[in-house]
Amino acid sequence: MSTPQQSTQPNPRLHTNWSGRTAVRFMNALAWLPLSWVRGLGWAVGHLLHTLAGKRRHIARTNWALCFPAQSEAERNRAVRQHFVVFTQSWLDRGWIWGASEATVRSRIKLVGDLDALSDDGAVAIFAPHFVGLDAGGAALSLAFSRNFISLYARQRNVAIDQWVRAGRLKFGSVRLVEKHESLRTLIQALRSGEALYLLPDMDLGPTDSVFVPFFGVPAATVPTLPRLAQLGRARVVSVISRLTPEGYEVTVLPAWRDYPTGDAQADTATMNQRLEEMIATMPEQYYWVHKRFKTRPPGEKPLYAR
Repeated sequence: MSTPQQSTQPNPRLHTNWSGRTAVRFMNALAWLPLSWVRGLGWAVGHLLHTLAGKRRHIARTNWALCFPAQSEAERNRAVRQHFVVFTQSWLDRGWIWGASEATVRSRIKLVGDLDALSDDGAVAIFAPHFVGLDAGGAALSLAFSRNFISLYARQRNVAIDQWVRAGRLKFGSVRLVEKHESLRTLIQALRSGEALYLLPDMDLGPTDSVFVPFFGVPAATVPTLPRLAQLGRARVVSVISRLTPEGYEVTVLPAWRDYPTGDAQADTATMNQRLEEMIATMPEQYYWVHKRFKTRPPGEKPLYAR
């Protein structure tokens, strides 16, 4: 009887897990470095990625041209290059946000603004758009407030990375992660029980359940999750902006929105985008431009990202 031969092909899952563990060890090592060193590394790697990541560079330039059509090509290119730098710096910052001591994190993240908007009891939906410092914002809130927080979570493909991200987002305070595939009922029940929902509803998630509303004057497929949850969860809406600074981050809590939602999902979603535009105007390079924000087009319109 012949002996079955073992396959000599590498196991891609084992390779992926090995590379993930290596990446996690590297990120954890960054927690011990001075912030200036981490930011310097992010500056260098950000410029390198801007040169090498042609596809993402094209997406970011296309988004910028659509949203800021009055700017010249040179202005657009400088802004996109700076975006790659702060994007990379913020990603490396997760090493110390999730791996350094609580004292270090508190010393580098400053929470300002209308803190009473989150201190009051009752349901609150936190509008936390995709600025590069979004994880610093989550850490700041869970450190500062004793209330329970809930956030949607997208599982990472790599097991080691997934475990690291989960542990990081659960590190401080009382936080509960809900998988994105779970029903809205879970979020509604959480809001009605008084939990604060950290929500990032400003991405193009495809045509399903989306409405087309203006984003910098361009029709953008946007899910009406924020007004829907605010209405069903009987929650007030509070915006939180997380800004990367030389000292770390400044996280600003804005006053609760008045007369929102109105019950008109499309109009309320348009209002959300208008408020987001105002927030982006204060630090445009720190918004998440490498995402295809205009991937889904209205019927009959051509794709915008063709090269």
